[in-house]
Amino acid sequence: MTVTFAGSPDRVESQLVPEAGYELDTFSITGFPRRPGVGLLRALVRAARAPFACSRILAKRRPDVVLGAGGYVAGPMVLAARLRGIPAALTEADAHLGLANRLAAPFARRVFLAYPVSGRRGDKYRLVGRPTPQSHLDGDREQARDRFGLPAEGAVLAVFGGLAGAQALNEFAADTYGTSGPAVLHIAGERDYATLRPRIERDDYVLLETTNDFGGALAVADLAISRAGGTVWELAAAGIPSILVPYPHATADHQALNARYFEEGGGAVVVRQHDLARVPALVDELLSDEGRLRAMTDAMKALAKPEAAAVVADELVRLAQERR
Repeated sequence: MTVTFAGSPDRVESQLVPEAGYELDTFSITGFPRRPGVGLLRALVRAARAPFACSRILAKRRPDVVLGAGGYVAGPMVLAARLRGIPAALTEADAHLGLANRLAAPFARRVFLAYPVSGRRGDKYRLVGRPTPQSHLDGDREQARDRFGLPAEGAVLAVFGGLAGAQALNEFAADTYGTSGPAVLHIAGERDYATLRPRIERDDYVLLETTNDFGGALAVADLAISRAGGTVWELAAAGIPSILVPYPHATADHQALNARYFEEGGGAVVVRQHDLARVPALVDELLSDEGRLRAMTDAMKALAKPEAAAVVADELVRLAQERR
């Protein structure tokens, strides 16, 4: 089986896909600005041209099936696949179907949902969870604590600011725990690292821009503070009790919907960003209650869907076989 990728030359896939050893075909496409203007007009022109560029890519690659990973890049390719009679599927990573996926869904044979989405039922929609890298689920707690320079004993609070960084979470963590508190592993992202570094005055507060060992980062944690994007599924698969702080400006407040799913399932507590002041007491409460942490761990594992990638792959193979 051969797998190739397509996407924008201006997005992260232009770097990550070649680095992973896969071939990438690119076409010009951008998201729509929220305000009318020249930028919106240019985006509309690119959107009109994109299906033709995608059709040329499909003619060259001759795939048996197409998978759109959501967002504005996926829509033109799924439309082009439909016009060429190639079965296509979409993935939706959040508890709200984004605009691009709502527009592309009529042209897809399957839509793989990470969360239940109101009104999206029937054979087309499959609730599978969100695929998580298996390499992130096999960290050794003792070895990882030693590797990150964390104490071998005692609780560790993990703070995950995301790839770009979550400024409010980053500053909260540094200001609250920079001088005292439980041991901390804080992955802040590149943007905020330099401004946070001077605030840390403890050897057992490990502040990193990023790490290639996210499995180890999960393994060391007794409790996590995180946004409610893709990382939450890795927290669930690793069974990490979590305090989820949804990004308040996410489209349709979808991170809040994501977070509520895990809170209602018993594995997380949701705190809105404007209410961060209640987090220190909540951290103390949870870390002092081993029984509750165990129950939250069990709940997170029950909500996790570590087989999501395999389910999607098997369904894509079936779609390809149906075409033949």
